[in-house]
Amino acid sequence: MKWFVAAVLLLIVALVFNLSLLVYAMYVLIGVLVTSRFLTHYWATSLVVHREFSRTTAEVGDTVAVVIRIQNIGKLPIPWLLVEDLLPRAAMFFDPPSLKLSGSSVSLTMLHAGASRSILYQLSCNRRGYYQIGPLVLETGDLFGLDRRYRVMEKPHFLLVMPKVVPLLGYDVASRRPIGEVRMTYRLFEDPTRMSGIRDYQPGDPLARVHWRASARSTTLQSKVYEPSTLAGATIVLNFHEDAFDKRHEPVRSELSITMAASIANTLYMLGQQVGLVTNGIDGALRVQQEGWTGDHRTREEARKSASSEQLLDRLEPITVGTRRGPEQFHQLLRLLGRLEKNGGLSLPQLLIDRAPSLPRDATVLMIVPRLSDEESLAILELRRRGFSVAAIISCYDEMMYADFAGPLVAVGIPCWHLRDESAIATICQRLTHR
Repeated sequence: MKWFVAAVLLLIVALVFNLSLLVYAMYVLIGVLVTSRFLTHYWATSLVVHREFSRTTAEVGDTVAVVIRIQNIGKLPIPWLLVEDLLPRAAMFFDPPSLKLSGSSVSLTMLHAGASRSILYQLSCNRRGYYQIGPLVLETGDLFGLDRRYRVMEKPHFLLVMPKVVPLLGYDVASRRPIGEVRMTYRLFEDPTRMSGIRDYQPGDPLARVHWRASARSTTLQSKVYEPSTLAGATIVLNFHEDAFDKRHEPVRSELSITMAASIANTLYMLGQQVGLVTNGIDGALRVQQEGWTGDHRTREEARKSASSEQLLDRLEPITVGTRRGPEQFHQLLRLLGRLEKNGGLSLPQLLIDRAPSLPRDATVLMIVPRLSDEESLAILELRRRGFSVAAIISCYDEMMYADFAGPLVAVGIPCWHLRDESAIATICQRLTHR
C-alpha cells in the first residue's frame, strides 16, 4: 500500500511538472503493483489444503504421521508458496521434547495450475499431553516482493497422548486378580455388627455402646469396641497448581504425579474397585474451547503467537470425576489425566474445602502432592479429623524434604509414601493394595 501511495504521489508531481519519462515510469510501477496485488490475491484464494493424522490418540513412545496435501485449483501457476504447519512451542522444549519432530513442518514449493503437493512429517510422543497441531499457515507473493498474502488454512487438530501407566508388580493382568491375598483398607468408621473388644467408658459414649455385662463384672462402665468398616477404592486428589511445582524440576515432577495417578487408577480398575479424581488443574480441551479459533490472522507471526499454548487459564472450578468402578470410568479418568494442565486457580486448601462435602466416605482420599506447606498439611489433617480415611503420596526427590513434609501427617497416623522417581510407582501401588 505504501508503494502504491508513493507511486501515485510521484505520478501527480510528474504530471504537474510535465516530466514525461517519470510519468511513464510511474504508470509502469502502478501497473506492476496492481497486477501483483491481483495475482497474489488470486493465488492465495486458489489453494485447497487438507491435513491427515495417522491417529489422534496415542501413547507415550508412539509415532504419529501427519500428511498435508496442498492443491492449486486455479488456472495460473503459483511461483512460490511457503507452507508451515504450526506446532506448539512448549512441546518442543526440554530434552527430550514432548513431541520430537522428524522431517519438516515447513516447506517452500512451487505449484503449477491444477498441481498438488504433499508434505509428510512425523511426531514422536515422548510425554503425555493435549497438543494443538496447526493451524496451517500459507504465504505467497509476487516475484518482486511488492505484495505478499498470508492465509490461515485448515483449522487446528488436537493430538491426545495418554499418560504412561506403570503396571503393578505381582499381578496377573489377564485374570485381573492379585497374586496372593489382598487386605482391604480401613477408615475411622465402625461396624456396629462386629464387636472386637471392650474399653473403659468415655464421656459422650451413647448408651447403646455400653457393655452392661462387662460393666457389672468389673463394677465400672465398659464400652464396646467395634471393628472398623472396610473401604474399597480411592478418590485421588491431585494437586496440579502451577505454584506447587519447582520450575527447576519441571516437567519431571508434574509428569511423575500424573503417571502415579494413572497407575493407581489402573491398579484399582484391575482389582474391580472404585476410583475417582479431584484436581485443581485445567482440562486442555476446555481451555481450547474457551479460547476458540475464529478469524484469519494478518501475518504468519500472529498466527504462530495465537497457536501458542503457553498462557494458562486461571480456573476456580475444580475438575471432578465421580468415584465409580468400571472400564468406562477408568478410560474417562485416563483421558482426563492425558489432557490435564497446570493451573493458577484454586490452591490445595481451597480445593479440599470446596470438594470435601462431596467426597465419598466409602473410599480412601488419596493425596498426590509435590510438597506440603503448613496450610496444606492443616487442610489434610482437617479432612482426617472429619472422619475420612486419608493417605498421601509426596512427589519430591530429596529424602530430607520428604521427611519434613510427611512428618506432621505420619504423627497422626496418616500413611505417607515417597514418590522419588518412576521406579517407586509399582512399589507404592502394591503397598496401597496391601494396607
